Amino acid sequence: MSKQPNSPPPGDRPAPSAPPPPPAWRHWLWPIALLIAVVLWLFLPTLHSSQVNLNYSQFQSKVTTHQVKSATISSDGTTTGTLTSGKTYSTVIPTQLAGPPELQRLQSAGVQITATPPSPGFGSELLSWLLILLPILLFGWLWIRLSRGAAGQLQGVLGAGRSRAKVFDAERPETRFADVAGYEGAKAEIAEVVDFLRNPARYRQAGAMPPRGVLMVGPPGTGKTLLARAVAGEAAVPFFSVAGSSFVEMFVGVGAARVRDLFTEARKRAPVIIFVDELDAIGQRRSGTGAVVANDEREQTLNQLLSEMDGFDPREGIVLLAATNRPEVLDPALLRPGRFDRQVTIPLPTLAERAAILAVHSRGKRLDNTVDLTVVARGTPGFSGADLANLANEAAIFAVRDGREVLSGADFDAARDRILLGRREGSNVLLPEEKHAVAVHEAGHALVAALSPRADPVAKVTILPAGQALGVTEQLPLVERHLYGEDYLTQTLAVRLAGRAAELVEFGQGSTGAANDLAQATDLATKMIREFGLSPELGPVGYPEGGSVFLGGGGPGMSSRPFAETTQAAIDSEVARLLREAEEHATGLLRDHQHELHQLVSMLQEDETVDGSAVYDLLGLPQPEHGEATVAPRRAAVSPGRVDAGGPGGQPGH
Repeated sequence: MSKQPNSPPPGDRPAPSAPPPPPAWRHWLWPIALLIAVVLWLFLPTLHSSQVNLNYSQFQSKVTTHQVKSATISSDGTTTGTLTSGKTYSTVIPTQLAGPPELQRLQSAGVQITATPPSPGFGSELLSWLLILLPILLFGWLWIRLSRGAAGQLQGVLGAGRSRAKVFDAERPETRFADVAGYEGAKAEIAEVVDFLRNPARYRQAGAMPPRGVLMVGPPGTGKTLLARAVAGEAAVPFFSVAGSSFVEMFVGVGAARVRDLFTEARKRAPVIIFVDELDAIGQRRSGTGAVVANDEREQTLNQLLSEMDGFDPREGIVLLAATNRPEVLDPALLRPGRFDRQVTIPLPTLAERAAILAVHSRGKRLDNTVDLTVVARGTPGFSGADLANLANEAAIFAVRDGREVLSGADFDAARDRILLGRREGSNVLLPEEKHAVAVHEAGHALVAALSPRADPVAKVTILPAGQALGVTEQLPLVERHLYGEDYLTQTLAVRLAGRAAELVEFGQGSTGAANDLAQATDLATKMIREFGLSPELGPVGYPEGGSVFLGGGGPGMSSRPFAETTQAAIDSEVARLLREAEEHATGLLRDHQHELHQLVSMLQEDETVDGSAVYDLLGLPQPEHGEATVAPRRAAVSPGRVDAGGPGGQPGH
């Protein structure tokens, strides 16, 4: 059974647009209608009334001639009534005259007399009505508010199944593929999906069907979301963007309903691209039989996503893009072909890509002739795209602090140190004997690194405290390393223990300043024995710690070791042997070059910061020249660049 590839339906549907806002004059209809009602209420009774207004003299004349039929007299003298002709009248009898004689005269004239109690004024009536109506109005207002709140909550519950996707249809982000520096291979794979949706006929002629899903994996900050925004900017089709965390709520079944709603809306607008950021929020591996902890809501959401992706009709023209930096936790059913046909790795940028990324982030910034972005990129191994953007921004901040608008190379160096080490303190925070001890410690790192041909070259040595480090020895690689030999690792161990070795040579004792160096060296030696198989005692066996592929940190040790106690004892013995041999090697080098050690310590105490070239000149060695960086996926277990930091007081380094 085979499916014939068919082109997705043409996008001839008009782009939905929001209804135009109502004209402004509609807001004045209710106030105008209310004003007209008040005017009519005031003036219409007077227009149609046949009432005659009489003065007191006219009223007396009509009473005398028997033309008054009835009279209603109030306490303030206001009198209304009916004439014999049928018309009504109104008049005012002076209160001085409204006595028994006047009443007797009216009775003798045959007028029917009626008395009314005193009527309250307009203000009193208004106050009375307000006191009557205000509680009713207040109760009604509260009832409406509560009803609306309940309706809103009900609507929220009923609308919980709606997806939280942001739709880029008529208006799309301004990001383009040209704004994403480097990653040409990844951009080509993703751009091919966009091209299929734009020009399906080219692929249909070759019998090709579009990939149903493309999964972008890579370390944090490498630009996966930026690539998705570039797809939204380049695509001539609607683009749905949604975060994986927006599917899961406390109500069971809400996530699955949102997935259904998302794909229903996508089918209405096909051809379309759906982008799910942080896919691991809903795509984690499902619990197995007998699992202690399970998440029914997340698993139902994942099951619905699997069902929707498996039910794709190739003619629908729906492509799912997703991004994650934790691919190892994703469910295998989600990664199989037919759901995610392609996995695009977005690695940390190489030297050339870092230079291109820096050029993108330097747009709009004024750089002087001392800034060489290639040199800056060479000094930032292991930096992601987000790190490089932060580096350019920090360099601009340093320039502003100095009252300049033009960035210099020193600004980028200071920004790199600020990111790697933290804020730099003044040298006066150290006591004189502490400053001397830190200078000895860092001089030992620098000399052993310069005397080790396979170690990374020394770039800078400083005893200025920065962050939690009292001193720093920076080493930068010559080329982009992807594999590490045993000689490189053993010499790296010697460099990391060289600070303690220098203290033993100069002072005859160690200090707490080597705490961070010992931790890093022990971790590296453990990896060499347990994971890299570099122990003749244990042989070619590997016991990796596990942990995230891109987030690093391996997590805590295994709760149940896959080896016996005797094997653990052998591992501990081999780790101790490697560290002891590395310390002995570093101590021997420093004893052979103790004169140079004293000179470098004096230079550090005087200048506080010494360039790496001065270290090589002091030893009479040629300074290593930078080689050409290779472009290949980085799969090393050891960071290519290092910043040796530490000092007395047990301050952890970086």
